[in-house]
Amino acid sequence: MAISYKDLGLVNTREMFADAIKNKYAVPAYNFNNMEQMQAIIQACVETKSPVILQVSGGARKYANQTLLRYMAQGAVEYAKELGLNIPIALHLDHGDTFELCKSCIDMGFSSVMIDGSHHDFETNIALTKKVVDYAHSFDVTVEAELGVLAGVEDDVVAEHSQYTKPEEVVEFVTRTGCDSLAISIGTSHGANKFTPAQCTRNEDGVLVPPPLAFDILEEIEKKLPDFPIVLHGSSSVPQDKVATINQYGGALKDAIGIPEAQLRRAAESSVCKINIDSDGRLAMTAAIREVFAKEPAEFDPRKYLGPAREALKELYKAKNLNVLGSANRVK
Repeated sequence: MAISYKDLGLVNTREMFADAIKNKYAVPAYNFNNMEQMQAIIQACVETKSPVILQVSGGARKYANQTLLRYMAQGAVEYAKELGLNIPIALHLDHGDTFELCKSCIDMGFSSVMIDGSHHDFETNIALTKKVVDYAHSFDVTVEAELGVLAGVEDDVVAEHSQYTKPEEVVEFVTRTGCDSLAISIGTSHGANKFTPAQCTRNEDGVLVPPPLAFDILEEIEKKLPDFPIVLHGSSSVPQDKVATINQYGGALKDAIGIPEAQLRRAAESSVCKINIDSDGRLAMTAAIREVFAKEPAEFDPRKYLGPAREALKELYKAKNLNVLGSANRVK
């Protein structure tokens, strides 16, 4: 028997996105796999008064267990209330690649799903997306689709080459599928190694700067789909202080370069109303854990290293909401 997300206290993304487009900000979409990540996300969003999308990839669902995830999402709603603010929370499937996976998530209480048919040809992508939309909408679940391909590696998502979204295809795709939001490719990438040094230039301080996002493509899509919710995947900034801490305490991250936060802020002021961030959170937690292990080599209590990791993640996400996404203080 299907479980309704409404009974869990969750919301779909429809009203979230409408408000984000109207007020020129992006709703944070933060991936989580375990309790500490979920706690940090909810703490950060309550403290900054931000709506939030809790994202679960197919890999995370296998790792955490689908039943536990449902109760964690329900717990997140109650936890936010306990912290003092009933913020809007959506539970979203990130990069679902089959109808069966999307259906299973809808039946288990997800309020939003992404069907990623971007690796298929145009017609197959439309057919698969429409099949998911028809099922999801019968339960008032919102659907994100994707046109264009993002390069990089993150969790179950692997693609060697990117392919920018073609603006001339977006109207037909959205019209024929009925999707509620569209993930596009304009130069973001999955993972911490988004760009090679050869793709970057050095600024006056000698820091590697990646190629700019293709805002011309975004603007063209906006003209064709006015006020339609646009999504950016692979939007971690890869903070260099976290990379440095990881490497200082035994890590071996090389050429970890992300998307400049100023470009993400510019995107958030457009019709981009959802920005996905995962790798930054992984870096923040790993940096904190490595530091504890290095400074306290006799420590073996998970609370003593997962606690600092949770705090580091919370502070990172608070800064994202306040300074990058513009989602802070949107919940009254």
